[in-house]
Amino acid sequence: MPRFAQIISTGRYLPEKVRTNAELDEMLGEPVNQWLLDNVGIRERRLIGEDEVTSDLAVYAARQALERATLPPEDVDLIILATDTPDYISPGTASVVQYKLGTANAGTFDVNCACSAWVVGVDIAARYIAGDEEYNNILVIGAYGMTPFIDWTHKRTCTLFGDGAGAIVLRVGDRPGFLGANIKSDGAFHDYMGIFIGGTVEVTGGEGTRPQKLEIRKRFPPDTNNLGWPPLVRALMDKIGRQVSDIDKIYFTQLNLRTIEYVMNDLGLPLEKTHTTMDKWGYTGSACIPLALDDAITQNIGPKPGELIVFCASGAGYTMATAAFEWTQK
Repeated sequence: MPRFAQIISTGRYLPEKVRTNAELDEMLGEPVNQWLLDNVGIRERRLIGEDEVTSDLAVYAARQALERATLPPEDVDLIILATDTPDYISPGTASVVQYKLGTANAGTFDVNCACSAWVVGVDIAARYIAGDEEYNNILVIGAYGMTPFIDWTHKRTCTLFGDGAGAIVLRVGDRPGFLGANIKSDGAFHDYMGIFIGGTVEVTGGEGTRPQKLEIRKRFPPDTNNLGWPPLVRALMDKIGRQVSDIDKIYFTQLNLRTIEYVMNDLGLPLEKTHTTMDKWGYTGSACIPLALDDAITQNIGPKPGELIVFCASGAGYTMATAAFEWTQK
């Protein structure tokens, strides 16, 4: 009998601390609020607490997803953590999450392809479920604790980023579920934006080492996602034998509201078929899409059974990923 991966629950966590655009106006000594609202769509963002680390964010979101699925922790077979802000370079943060959650029977690994990592993790999880009878319940978590790496005097970065985590439980079922996915990359952009210190290129810890901060060393062309997302979505629809017009809900990386508006228009889809959260949570990297999905569901404007949903993500590197599901959750 065929095995299909179905999304059976979602969960999220946002830290309590809020930093508004008005606060940034004061911190930077110049107005950024109106520009952010007009051009990006961000009004405020959440900041990880002083007593929190990335694994904590992931655990809170995962725990909610497990509770909603009525799934005991011991029944989780695998945890895939999508993050580029791990607790440590090594070991993987998914192992920390497993310990804190009490999911003692779960295998674990991290996925780091920047902000597209959660969609990649969903693709991997779906293929585990389809291909191996030992994997029936998989947690896929996107967790983002970027603000500790932010230079709060640097206008181009401190205005965008926020912290949070989103999670889903994938369970084996006898019908789709997961329909397919695409992953694309352009490594020519690998040195444009990132946290470049802490690996073998430049190890931290020695005398005189530079602070480990997010850097934008080169500027991405402003239409990078405008040009990248529509062909990726169309290619996925061709792959699964559906039309773009068949899409009922589509969730994007929450970097820029104007980009999402442009892409929806390019695809010929009404804005009602997407959902955005950057206004209240900022840009939350690999957590963006599961947070947007969970937020839509909790507002009762999320997917309905039988609907075609698509996830479309991109991140530094430059990486892109899409995945499609037929929604089964009631």
